[in-house]
Amino acid sequence: MLLRDLAAFTDGRLFGDGDVDIASIEYDSRQARAGSLFVAVPGFKTDGHAYLGRAVEQGAAGVVVQADHEALWRAIVEEGGADVLVLDDTRAGLARLSAAFHGFPAQKLGVIGITGTDGKTSLCHLVAHVLNSTGHTAGLISTAECRIGDELLPDTGRFTTPEAPQVQEMLARMVAAKCEWAVIEATSHGLALHRVDECDYNIAALTNIGADHLDFHGSQEEYVTAKARLFEMLDQAIDTGMPRAAVLNADDPVSGRFRALTKAATLTYGLHEADVAAESIAPHAWTIGFFVKSGAGSREVLFPKPGLFNVYNALAATAIGLAAGLSLDDIVPALESWPGAPGRMEFVDEGQPFTVLVDFAHAPDSLRRVLSLLRETVRGRIIAVFGCIGERDKDRRPGMARAAGPCLAHRCSRRRK
Repeated sequence: MLLRDLAAFTDGRLFGDGDVDIASIEYDSRQARAGSLFVAVPGFKTDGHAYLGRAVEQGAAGVVVQADHEALWRAIVEEGGADVLVLDDTRAGLARLSAAFHGFPAQKLGVIGITGTDGKTSLCHLVAHVLNSTGHTAGLISTAECRIGDELLPDTGRFTTPEAPQVQEMLARMVAAKCEWAVIEATSHGLALHRVDECDYNIAALTNIGADHLDFHGSQEEYVTAKARLFEMLDQAIDTGMPRAAVLNADDPVSGRFRALTKAATLTYGLHEADVAAESIAPHAWTIGFFVKSGAGSREVLFPKPGLFNVYNALAATAIGLAAGLSLDDIVPALESWPGAPGRMEFVDEGQPFTVLVDFAHAPDSLRRVLSLLRETVRGRIIAVFGCIGERDKDRRPGMARAAGPCLAHRCSRRRK
């Protein structure tokens, strides 16, 4: 696309005629090359505006800068080294420009965004599995992996949510592969940093809200506000004729706040009073059985993953499936055939005479849930190897130990008696 055509999708000021062909959009100056549009994003450790000169030297056809950083980009305008597009917010602009560059792919898909503190990745994988199992090809963008149907995409790097150019590129690939749906894990970082803007969500879903990432957000209120953006974006999406709904956890107090943020239809799930509820829950070793009850009827489910938190996942996936137009008769067999998500309650079987289980429990509450479940299920000793993020939020570490201690010590104390 020509730069002037891309600029027309923004409210920015363009210095230069914009008659340059843009071959890619980059936010890392090291990736800038001939034909690139380099978007200078202020970061937490460094500022992309400091690398404008490098990007131009490497052949960038244009640069996108932030209005309040004029001291760093005025020289490029005066020297005419590259066309310059000035925006109020280059992070939000990165998402807008990336979507425009790829032809706004989200408007050609049904898009499901899933947020929350725990269970996001598992629920994303479960929902994608339900859709694919019922003949509705879905793409997946999650912390664990990204897929188009059964095709595994290359690793997107260390971010839980990829940056906007990667998100929009993957959505465009889903359109090209004739996917009907895209399932996106919308983390609080991704929402706050505009990585998942311009996705035109049709269905937004919440798992639960706890305390997490306060090192980044600064307060619990800011954390919840970041999550809430997903539901605000439901009303901002282009109407493509696809179903639109907010799927909320009725057992989480924050759901009422999120419900008020959108005019979309609301579908709740929970263990008791909800549109989609569970009855007669019965654990069976490494599975769990229950009846799912909704306005569409009641069905028995034998879910292949244990724990009450997986009942919530199954109920949420059912609610999302119903919102997407599926029937219970379609949804339940798909739930029962789910192989699980990578690294989430995942068994490792190499023929060893003991059970090995991998789970992405990286916060006190999630570790407590997993170990409590294992304590109820395992008759022998439990050895837990766990860690915590090393470069931030160090206060989480003693909470992890306090969560693990009672579950691991319980069996030992009974032996001593």
